[in-house]
Amino acid sequence: MAGAFVLIVLGVVFLMGTMHILSIGRLAHLFASYWPVLLIFWGVIKLLEHQRAQREGTRSSGIGAGGVFLVVMIVVFGLIATQLERVNWSGIRDNINIDDSDFNGIFGQSYNFNDHLEQAFPAAASLKIIDTRGAVSVHASDDNKITVVVRKRVSADNQSDADEYDRKSKPTITTIGGLVTLNANVEGAGDHPVETDLDVSLPRKVAVSITSRRGDVNLVGRDGSIDISAQHSDTSVEDVNGNVKVSQEKGSVKIEQITGDVHVEGRVNEVSVADVKGAVQLDGEFQESVKLARIAKTVTFKSSRTDMEFSKIEGSLDLDSDELHAEQITGPLHLTTRSKNIRLDDVSGDVRLQNDNGAIEVGMRTLGNVQIDSKNGGIQLSLPDKAGFRLDARTRDGEIQSDFGELKVDNGEHEAKASGSVGNGSAHIVLNNEHDGIEIRKASSQPPKPPEPPNPAKAGKALPAPKVKVEPTEN
Repeated sequence: MAGAFVLIVLGVVFLMGTMHILSIGRLAHLFASYWPVLLIFWGVIKLLEHQRAQREGTRSSGIGAGGVFLVVMIVVFGLIATQLERVNWSGIRDNINIDDSDFNGIFGQSYNFNDHLEQAFPAAASLKIIDTRGAVSVHASDDNKITVVVRKRVSADNQSDADEYDRKSKPTITTIGGLVTLNANVEGAGDHPVETDLDVSLPRKVAVSITSRRGDVNLVGRDGSIDISAQHSDTSVEDVNGNVKVSQEKGSVKIEQITGDVHVEGRVNEVSVADVKGAVQLDGEFQESVKLARIAKTVTFKSSRTDMEFSKIEGSLDLDSDELHAEQITGPLHLTTRSKNIRLDDVSGDVRLQNDNGAIEVGMRTLGNVQIDSKNGGIQLSLPDKAGFRLDARTRDGEIQSDFGELKVDNGEHEAKASGSVGNGSAHIVLNNEHDGIEIRKASSQPPKPPEPPNPAKAGKALPAPKVKVEPTEN
């Protein structure tokens, strides 16, 4: 009877699964919660078999080796299932950025629901949006109302359950004082997966803060401050008359056309900031690329590998794991980094640059005081033809080359030095290098650089030093 009982139970369970009466996720939940019942039923069956054997005067068969093995397996897998049931799978799914749609058909079917919220927005109030699972889009309206279009996806075993989860996870709008809160309420259905996209329209002058854990964030057209906290998101902010702050883990950040200051922090794959009339501050780890363009005030960049600050950028800056290329930068410029090939064109003002294991090219448009320190990478400094400066240069295991005849160059066997004054000597240039060469060039003598060379630090010339190998890491 025990063997037959096991076959019947397994057959019923798999039949319910193939008929979509129960999903695999629900079956797993039932097993994790009620697996000791299998041992109880089995014990009852063996007791009945024993009593029948006594009545018939025969010997009871007992459990046997196969039965003992099956009991052990039920206990082991039951304990494992119970422990797995207690794990916060929603948090793990959020951390590894898995969409609920990836499990459709495994842990339930996907059902779609639409909703609409609309009400008057209080004057001088700000808006806080909370959507921990789903995309958020915010744009300006032509009236004094907040309008929310809701698109929801619910994973459930059947339509009835999906309707229940939808009812429990209705988005809400609450007002307390000068703060209006829009809550997607995706956790209202408990552990059942709910993903809610919010399309929000509200007056342009409203300040907005957004909390998003999984889902893209898009915001266009604001006359107020913006504060975004996101994870696993592609965040886009455009056309804001105010300050913008983004704190994010993973994903990308794109910010354009901002009249105030911009602050981005966290661990992000890609960052792009352009057309900002205020200051820009970047703090954290930016693993793939950072692109900046047309920043009117101070730019500050801090990571575990690079520390950079300059007054403004009229052109562009492109930073990735092993290259830094910028043009039309205004100093004072302070840059400390390692394992990067650096090329700076059309630089104005003072320059203080330090780099380990990477070539350096700096082209000055308006000369200020310059100090460059390098290890394991050649230095090339291009100066205006009629620049006035005093030079002190030294390198070890390399040579110094100069287009300025007024400078005294001494290339020794193990060390090279150069010094002297050109013109009025108003600017002071100090160049120090270890294990590589130094070139001091006139800007007019430089050949035009080819577009997008594979290695900008060596394009159009041959530095006296061997090629520098840069190991890619975070920026």
